Amino acid sequence: MFTLFCGVASAQLTVKESSPNFWQNVRFGGGLGLSTGSGYFSATVAPSAIYEFNSMFGLGVGLSGTYTKRKDFYKSTVFGGSLIGLFSPIRELQLSAEFEEFFVTRNFDNPVFEDDEYWHPALFLGAGFRTQNVTMGVRYNLLYDDDKSIYANAWMPFVRVYF
Repeated sequence: MFTLFCGVASAQLTVKESSPNFWQNVRFGGGLGLSTGSGYFSATVAPSAIYEFNSMFGLGVGLSGTYTKRKDFYKSTVFGGSLIGLFSPIRELQLSAEFEEFFVTRNFDNPVFEDDEYWHPALFLGAGFRTQNVTMGVRYNLLYDDDKSIYANAWMPFVRVYF
């Protein structure tokens, strides 16, 4: 009976050790931004996480919040989230597709401009050079809109760091 029990316990231990742990495949990262100038302030917090299915594919989510103020002109808050898919056909190349959806609030101090609130989507396709846990590259926003976009233009450089 003792031998049978030890054999079953050993088999269960072996199966448990060889099964993958979800959290071993999760990488955390994100971004912090701070910009100041004469009468200007902007701060961003954007945590994110990626689940790596294997060395080629990953899928992740992110949150983002930004506060911007330009003295005597406007205040803006931007909150939202994103979904990102990563594909690395070779270790040094990372291709990405990322969908973002942000709620934008703009309040102007000047009566010439109208305050507004709106949802704004962005769909980026990107490519970057990857070395260990850092990727640097460029991405393009397929849904860029000159009037409503929170970004200066459709092309954007990026740096991704995941631990």
